[in-house]
Amino acid sequence: MPMTPRAGLQVAHELAAFIEGEALPGTGLEPDAFWTGVAAVFNRFAPENRRLLAVRDDLQARIDAWHAARRGQPYDVPAATAFLRDIGYLIDEPAPFAIGTRNVDAEVATLAGPQLVVPSLNARFVLNAANARWGSLYDALYGTDALGDSPSAGPYDAARGARVVARAKAFLDEAVPLAGGGWADLTDADGIVLRDPDQFVGRGEGSRLFRHNGLHIEVVFDPDHPIGATDPAGISDVVLEAALSTIVDLEDSVAAVDAADKTAAYRNWLGLMKGDLSETFDKGGRSMTRALAPDRDFVAPDGSTVTLPGRSLLFVRNVGHLMTTPAVRLADGSDAPEGVLDAIVTSLAAMHDLKGQGRFRNSRAGSIYIVKPKMHGAGECAFTDALFDAVEDLLGLARHTVKVGVMDEERRTSANLAACIHAVRDRIVFINTGFLDRTGDEIHTAMQAGPVVRKGEIKSSTWIAAYEARNVAIGLQCGLSGKAQIGKGMWAAPDRMAEMLEQKAAHPKTGANTAWTPSPTAATLHALHYHQTDVFALRDAIAARPVPGLEALLTPPLATGRNWSEAEIAEELDNNAQGLLGYVVRWIDQGVGCSKVPDIHDIGLMEDRATLRISSQHMANWLLHGVCTAEQVDAALLRMAAKVDVQNGGDPLYRAMASDPGGSLAFQAARALVFDGVTQPNGYTEPLLHQFRGMAKILT
Repeated sequence: MPMTPRAGLQVAHELAAFIEGEALPGTGLEPDAFWTGVAAVFNRFAPENRRLLAVRDDLQARIDAWHAARRGQPYDVPAATAFLRDIGYLIDEPAPFAIGTRNVDAEVATLAGPQLVVPSLNARFVLNAANARWGSLYDALYGTDALGDSPSAGPYDAARGARVVARAKAFLDEAVPLAGGGWADLTDADGIVLRDPDQFVGRGEGSRLFRHNGLHIEVVFDPDHPIGATDPAGISDVVLEAALSTIVDLEDSVAAVDAADKTAAYRNWLGLMKGDLSETFDKGGRSMTRALAPDRDFVAPDGSTVTLPGRSLLFVRNVGHLMTTPAVRLADGSDAPEGVLDAIVTSLAAMHDLKGQGRFRNSRAGSIYIVKPKMHGAGECAFTDALFDAVEDLLGLARHTVKVGVMDEERRTSANLAACIHAVRDRIVFINTGFLDRTGDEIHTAMQAGPVVRKGEIKSSTWIAAYEARNVAIGLQCGLSGKAQIGKGMWAAPDRMAEMLEQKAAHPKTGANTAWTPSPTAATLHALHYHQTDVFALRDAIAARPVPGLEALLTPPLATGRNWSEAEIAEELDNNAQGLLGYVVRWIDQGVGCSKVPDIHDIGLMEDRATLRISSQHMANWLLHGVCTAEQVDAALLRMAAKVDVQNGGDPLYRAMASDPGGSLAFQAARALVFDGVTQPNGYTEPLLHQFRGMAKILT
């Protein structure tokens, strides 16, 4: 990899060229001063980053030894809690406080609605997600199983269309009821008289705009449209304000292992901040170009113009503290901490938005939104706070311009959540539960304590309910309401929208004002839940409830007294192995970090590294405790390699595994994730994935 010297650093040539030729111009920063400042940031934070990782390893070693010494004994939660406090894993909670975050956009602070997460390396997906602020309810209902059945192939089904219209108008009756009659009775757009006139926002070109629970609803009238022509009032669509925010992901949903990958991801983020990102692609034999949607103008009742954003408010998710990157080498020749590089470059790119130099504005409040994942405890949160201070100083930004979203997805963060929030109290805009990574860390932390229950049973474990409830309760206690998001995790099955509509209705009822969805269509449907439930109206009652204690949270999902049959063990191994291989083969061979992967029952699930962490850690745990043998694991991997090969038979880029497992880097990577799972730092998959992906890139 060609490197360019900069202020004592060695920077990959393509990254240096991108920063100097694309990111820096227009910011007012000169290259020499910028690189000198970058070197100073690395000199200050790289040693502390390494020290914090050593603390993680030391704590885990002590926990492993404590569990191993008590193996076979009933798990003693009070004794374990006292031990965790003695070693500094648990720290004292701060005195009551309220966060001081300022200059936060409404999408984060005062509105409730869906959120998308999208891999930064795929420009088309990024643009689709950014434009998912608005979505057609008619399309979402017609094109999915949301009505209880899926559409058939072929021409437009008028009977299905009538069901869609009826469902959409029933929604309008609930969200924006008319003063008399229902929306199905309406015959003229000018005849709309609302029960609550204040819900009317304005007129668009051929549409009427309304507001409910803070979210906008646009009813489109077009009697010349095929749908509008059959409607008594000429209604051709109902458009919902859907994905209020989107996280552009540099972490779990991408396979970014070198300077080329990192630069491509940074370039897409810069294109979003400048507003000029576009992507041309072939669809159905036609060349199409996608770009960012413009803002939307309406005429208010008083004749003034109401302008609404055409795009989601964009966050960027940096990587955590664990990994280093060969894109920058430090003065001692070591690879730079990747999370430090992300903080610098993503904030630099966002300066174009802050300065108003792009086509559009992302943050109208003048903030940069960075989600920081996989932090362990308050010390690591404090490190991020200091790092963002330094980035602001480097770029000449006012203090706390760079906001932080804290992913509550590691056990030490969950157990010390108030202290973690306190560490970033003047810049925090987001806490979110992440069941998948949190489960992976739960398994790894208790690795030596004994075998865990089957993967499907973990969702009903004691700690899960406490984890979800504590996240909201502590967030409200710390004053996040009205200043920051409290979020819930992903719905993983994008083809199962009827089930999502049933289950994900629970998320707003917890007091969380956002939750993740797997697609723009899912975001449109999930928006219905925020019309059904006024999140902010619930919060006083939720805040009055007692916060679940640590005892439940610190009870690991151990399989006490279980004696599984050989068939049950094989079934569990197959399920884990199939999910593991189905994801890893695309990561290693094709560099795909997130995609719809068929599960063992051929149901498509949106998979990223967090899912992989659970599967690999679960198999490693059972192997360690003798629930299964190495031979059984290898047999399951081979069986499932053959199944995954069949599932991917239609992919011309796919490389089969079962016919030559020894020659398949993807198969070997999956096997290593299991057999080396006990020794991987906190059970993370990144080190092995990066190693094998790097090998695959060399070979291709």
